Amino acid sequence: MAEGPLLLEAFYALVDKAPDRVQFTQPTGGGQVRDYTRKEILDSAMRMAAHLKAQNFEPGSRIGMLSKNCAEFIIAELAIWMAGHVTVAIFPTASADTVSFIIEHAECKLVFVGKLDTWGNLEKAVPADLPKVAFPLAPKTDLPKWNDILASTEPLPERASRDADDMAIIIYTSGSTGQPKGVMHNFGRMSAASHGIVRELKITENDRGLSYLPLAHVFERAYIECANLIGGGRLFFAESLDTFVVDLRRAHPTLFISVPRLWLKFQLGVFKNMPPKKLDLFLKIPILSGIVKKKVLTGLGLDNVRLAGSGSAPIPAELIAWYRRLGLNLLEGYAMSEDFAYSHLSTPEYSEPGYVGVPYPGVDVKISDAGEILIKSLGTMMGYYKLPELTAESFTEDGYFKTGDRGERKPSGMLKITGRVKEIFKTSKGKYVSPAPIENLINNDPHVELSCVSGSGFPQPYSLIVLGEDIRPKQGDAAFQAETTPKLEALLADVNSKVEHHERLECFVIVSDAWEVENGFLTPTLKIRRSAIEDAYESKLEGWYDAKKKVIWA
Repeated sequence: MAEGPLLLEAFYALVDKAPDRVQFTQPTGGGQVRDYTRKEILDSAMRMAAHLKAQNFEPGSRIGMLSKNCAEFIIAELAIWMAGHVTVAIFPTASADTVSFIIEHAECKLVFVGKLDTWGNLEKAVPADLPKVAFPLAPKTDLPKWNDILASTEPLPERASRDADDMAIIIYTSGSTGQPKGVMHNFGRMSAASHGIVRELKITENDRGLSYLPLAHVFERAYIECANLIGGGRLFFAESLDTFVVDLRRAHPTLFISVPRLWLKFQLGVFKNMPPKKLDLFLKIPILSGIVKKKVLTGLGLDNVRLAGSGSAPIPAELIAWYRRLGLNLLEGYAMSEDFAYSHLSTPEYSEPGYVGVPYPGVDVKISDAGEILIKSLGTMMGYYKLPELTAESFTEDGYFKTGDRGERKPSGMLKITGRVKEIFKTSKGKYVSPAPIENLINNDPHVELSCVSGSGFPQPYSLIVLGEDIRPKQGDAAFQAETTPKLEALLADVNSKVEHHERLECFVIVSDAWEVENGFLTPTLKIRRSAIEDAYESKLEGWYDAKKKVIWA
């Protein structure tokens, strides 16, 4: 395992080094913020830990966390660990059925309720007799309040520690298909992975980050929370989608991570103010290029970013190249819940659009005869909670985790993801199609927000397309369709020129639905739920194929 203290001890060391240094900055509404120093964070965590210990739960009890990102999320996690328990964070966008399933499956003994947009819908999913604590930014409830508990509870008499083999968290995967699985991680491997991330990214106390992707997901948990508890930079929290730009400019992050859909949205926002051809022209003029790059990155709030990362899903190579042309050091990585996000990362030496980088130190990789990526990582999970048979099936005999992703490697170790093993489908001609690489070609077009390539059992595949949200309202207009159809036909021809004959798309189907987390078409980390999307449009497939059109406005 990587050298370095376990997470709790690492944070204690930060407190001892500079107790009055501000570690968290939390928006509280109306443009106001609250700063949390390290000693304040520690004091609050030790008080809440004392409250949890007073409940006399069995050691290792699971404590639920149902909240958007906020300072109290991390402070509560520290308290859970100090009290000898295990954190079970639940996506705040999860459905009531999923929330109910996780609480019951994990046998949660208490649930922290925090920032939520849909507490009215989720409240019924949390058993009425289950103890709860409301964070300061939680919806108005009659639940016991965080601040009241802190004010009336003495902190633990001494700092608590945990053993490396103790379970620390259960991460319930967002699940693009099926019921979520609980991924168990212990302190030793979480800490080893987190130290590795801090070292490789050279994170220091001078770095600033913005927390806005779900902390219930491993990506944000590892690269934002745990890296912060070790590296000690200043962490800002986002208030809401409406205030995101303000939050980003307040943070002036030096490190910024996002997911492909949001990187695409940022690009579309730039194009809205400056058309691609005009921007491209300006970037070719030496006297203007630097000014334009600075203006664009400042407008995005990314002008101070020294390292930007993309993960959670494949990102089009052209999109990475576009950001790098602006001067943003955008690197793609690859990891998953099962290895605590410690797997692959691009580096200055090994960085090529279309590839997800090389293995982190301490990661061993090979490709199976079937093309599946197999990984051994410092951050490898303990297993799936209550699923020993699935755990055993998920590893090779020599201990490599079966990722379920297909890939190719260069001699240098650089890895390219070519699709999901289970997402590959067969056409009626008996040919196999991997949809993800084709979707990446489509998604690189500025008109497109999301796409889903499918067509199992048909002679050729097709693609569903959701247009960018700024142009989506126009798509029912006949004049707009007439103007846009040739552009989409040209995109279809371009995509088909870059794929094998059996992968060429029969048509684009432009759907009017918005694919969102709330309607079940996207995971909480904005990946498409392929099966849900395919099921929603299955009854219309025959008609679309029979239409014999290149672009269909559904």
